[in-house]
Amino acid sequence: MHSCTRYLIFFQYIGTKYSGAAKVHQQHKTGVLDHLEDAVRKLKPLNPVSLTISSRTDSGVHALSNSAHFDIQRTNNKPPFTEDILVEALNYHLETEQIRITHAHRVPDNFHARFRAISRTYVYRIALGLSRPCLLPLTDHKLCWSLRNTDIPMWELTFRSRSFLYRQVRRMTGALVAVGRGQLSVTQLKDLLEAQDPLAYQPGMAAPAHGLFLTRVDYRDADMQLSQQTGNSED
Repeated sequence: MHSCTRYLIFFQYIGTKYSGAAKVHQQHKTGVLDHLEDAVRKLKPLNPVSLTISSRTDSGVHALSNSAHFDIQRTNNKPPFTEDILVEALNYHLETEQIRITHAHRVPDNFHARFRAISRTYVYRIALGLSRPCLLPLTDHKLCWSLRNTDIPMWELTFRSRSFLYRQVRRMTGALVAVGRGQLSVTQLKDLLEAQDPLAYQPGMAAPAHGLFLTRVDYRDADMQLSQQTGNSED
């Protein structure tokens, strides 16, 4: 008899209508994970459905690539789904939602989408008009931070780290915008970054959620590698 098979899926979504990525225990509100678990349940697995998400984005935040792991044990001793069939089946059940599975991987039984992630990358897009923030040298501050100009009048602020504090990216973006508006000095911004304390930011400084995108979650190939004895998959 085939046992449970663990999968890692990568997915994207427009976060506008969802109350964040995590499950929501409120009437008339849903998170992205609620819909993902519903889609997996429609595959009729024998085991209870529970997805573990790597990155819990806030309400209104979008994702070009988030990830989650889950287990599936199929009925009637059927072999595990292939990755391609799993992606196709889940997207079929998500066709009315603004959520799409981009790819899937079979992973070891002890793989964990959240704790095995080695980095997460966020991009915040803001309108041009910020010249003064460029006076601040781009430094590490325990993450990679860069500014990139595009063909449209936008700046893209890129933040990369293994993990982030609650609303950290939005607070840092809001502080940078405050410098551009003359509401905060470059010295004050440096002090905020060096303080590493969310309470140091002024109330309401966090930038709006709709400009933030989770763009990728990275893992080590070795952590995702299956042993040679994994059994056959169904085509």
